Amino acid sequence: MRFLANENVPAASVRRLRMAGHDIASASEDAPGAVDFDVVSRAANENRVVITFDRDYGELIYRRSAPTPPGLLYLRFRPMDPEEPAERILALLAEAGVDLSRRFSVLERDSIRQRPLP
Repeated sequence: MRFLANENVPAASVRRLRMAGHDIASASEDAPGAVDFDVVSRAANENRVVITFDRDYGELIYRRSAPTPPGLLYLRFRPMDPEEPAERILALLAEAGVDLSRRFSVLERDSIRQRPLP
C-alpha cells in the first residue's frame, strides 16, 4: 500500500512499514514543516493514504474542501513506543474486510471507525 506519513508519525514506524513492503513517504524526511493542506495535496497527487496523529485533517477535508487523498488514517492513541503505530497498522491491514481506500479511518487501540471521504 502507498502511504504518506505526517511529521508526527515516528521514524521507527515508517521504517517498520517499509520493512513490511509498503511504499511509504515521510513528510519528516522530505517535507519538514509542511502545512497540513500541502500534506493532503501531496497525498492526493501521489495517490497515497495519509497516516497522522493530527485530528485537524477531518476538518480540512470535510469543511475546508482540501484535496481529498485516496484515504486518511487518523491514529487516535498515544503510542507506548515508536513502533506501536506501525504494529497497529500492520495488524489492521491483516484483518479481512478492512479497506483504507476512499475512507477517513480513525484507529484507536481497540477499534476502528470509518466513513467515506467526499
